[in-house]
Amino acid sequence: MANGNKEYLLEDRLRQLDPDLHRRFKDTVFAMQHTLFRFLQLFPEFTDHSMLHSITVIDFCNQLIGPDQVRELNADAIYTLLMGCYLHDVGMGVSMDQYRELSRDLPVDQYLSSHPGAEVKDVVRDFHQELSAAYVQKYAEFLEIPSSEHLFAIMQVCRGHRKVDLLDQTLFPPHWKVANGNEVYLPYLSSLIRLADEIDVAAARNPGMLYDIERMVDEHEIDYHKRHKAVRSMTITDDAFILRMDPCEERIERMIDKMIQKMQVALDLCRTATAENSPFTISQEQVVRVRTSE
Repeated sequence: MANGNKEYLLEDRLRQLDPDLHRRFKDTVFAMQHTLFRFLQLFPEFTDHSMLHSITVIDFCNQLIGPDQVRELNADAIYTLLMGCYLHDVGMGVSMDQYRELSRDLPVDQYLSSHPGAEVKDVVRDFHQELSAAYVQKYAEFLEIPSSEHLFAIMQVCRGHRKVDLLDQTLFPPHWKVANGNEVYLPYLSSLIRLADEIDVAAARNPGMLYDIERMVDEHEIDYHKRHKAVRSMTITDDAFILRMDPCEERIERMIDKMIQKMQVALDLCRTATAENSPFTISQEQVVRVRTSE
């Protein structure tokens, strides 16, 4: 991956290649700000899933792709990726009316029977990738998505950011095309979003105004936020993800190690899905932990 300025890489490239698709994406960004912040209604003490997180995911994708590979992406692929990055968590902010409608095809009853005491927020949290895809489908016209082929692609990359098997070619056809013949590279785009979402764990994702550890009573939630607070930064190099952490309690450090192991599993899967089902590569091979004192 060549060195170079990666800031706004995808956005600038889309604007150059297809001003109309770029406008459609910008309109989505403007229209969806309130909806993305609405996740706070159900998750007032959860990690950020607002437009700020979506923008960070886009930034990580810019870094993962780099100036060389972005030149190999056509406008429709870039548009799909940007829309997926921005909307992948929109399912976290659905209203109760939307939840009742969009969850009709989900195994909610089965979930509730196997999770005693579970509430609506638990269903939303565990199925939000499916709710995001359903939301995109319902509001496709409002979001100005230009075709059914684009709609399918955006829905799938929203789903692909968690849980779904990226190696399933039924869900992620390697050669999905839109009407003009452009290929959208679903396995690669979904892998990028999953990785970018997975590594957004630094303390900056959780500004103090979103939660107050001192007021929490649930020990699990306290430890969960302490874990994020201890992560100073996440840096992407050409061959690794570098997680820098501050000194912390031993149990919090164990939680961070477990999180890193989960990241490594995601990285291995995304590298495989990309290499086997697209002409692109993900060059990073490992997640490395570094203490700030080192």
